[in-house]
Amino acid sequence: MKAEFFRKAIHFSAILIPISYRYIFFYNRKLFAIILLGLTALAFLIEIARQKHCTFKKIFLDSVGILLRRHEFNDFTGATYMITSALICVLIFPKNIAFVALCSLALGDTLAALVGMRFGKRKIKGTGKSLEGSLACFSVIMIFALFFVHPILAFFGAITATFAELFFPRIDDNIKIPISSGLVMSVFRVFV
Repeated sequence: MKAEFFRKAIHFSAILIPISYRYIFFYNRKLFAIILLGLTALAFLIEIARQKHCTFKKIFLDSVGILLRRHEFNDFTGATYMITSALICVLIFPKNIAFVALCSLALGDTLAALVGMRFGKRKIKGTGKSLEGSLACFSVIMIFALFFVHPILAFFGAITATFAELFFPRIDDNIKIPISSGLVMSVFRVFV
């Protein structure tokens, strides 16, 4: 549980990506996309190196192995998926929607896990997740999003992120939460 708490603390730090996009780069999509592209390339190089080079893999695992989930030892790490989804969101979604979608990942996924671990008593059948964690995920995203997008977009973005966090376990949360949330908000943006 302590390792998972530490993982979620680091996961929450991913909020620095959208915060930087909005408040440091002032939504300069081109410059921020170039930076994210460089970070994504670096992440993929690290992933390839740790899979192909035994010494690098040992150094990598000694450094961050405690943070990895079992499947990440032989697959990409959540960090690689996270930086990749940030690049995709910045490139394809309107600025505020990209911001909210990326914040949804850091806020919603983190709070869902922490509340679910601490207070989760009612398990949602077939998911291993709790109703309490899912409600926390939805609530924090909804409240946060209301400050940045239309209430209808906030609602549909929050509900989509919550369902994405709950279902499709084979797709990494770092990909499915921001991209699905961003897509749905972008679609509903036409109607508001």
